[in-house]
Amino acid sequence: MSAQTDRYTIAVTRYFEAWNAPDAQARAKAVADAWTPGGSYTDPLAEAGGHDEITAVITAAREQFPGFAFRLTGTVDGHHDTARFSWELVSESDGSAPVAGSDVITLDDGGRIRTVLGFLDRVPTAA
Repeated sequence: MSAQTDRYTIAVTRYFEAWNAPDAQARAKAVADAWTPGGSYTDPLAEAGGHDEITAVITAAREQFPGFAFRLTGTVDGHHDTARFSWELVSESDGSAPVAGSDVITLDDGGRIRTVLGFLDRVPTAA
């Protein structure tokens, strides 16, 4: 694994630590560890800037899907300061994954996330 590939993998690992943090305090710390102070997160359902707003988006998703965890699918790919990866939101009880997506992140020189552009590839249909 090259140093650059390792840099992408570390950033994505921190990203998932934030999304899977079990409580508000751990989530806020994980977001601060993963993102730059002025970092952003954008997907079709949310747009957030700064640690507090990013933490709020993650908290809302966790509240909407209790008992689920975000998991990497496949490998992280990247070049320069940009990486992409795919993920699923997996039920911890039955292993179902009703939500999946792909994200593109940009990193600062220290390997922290500056931007996330998220895409939803699979979402549950309305009942």
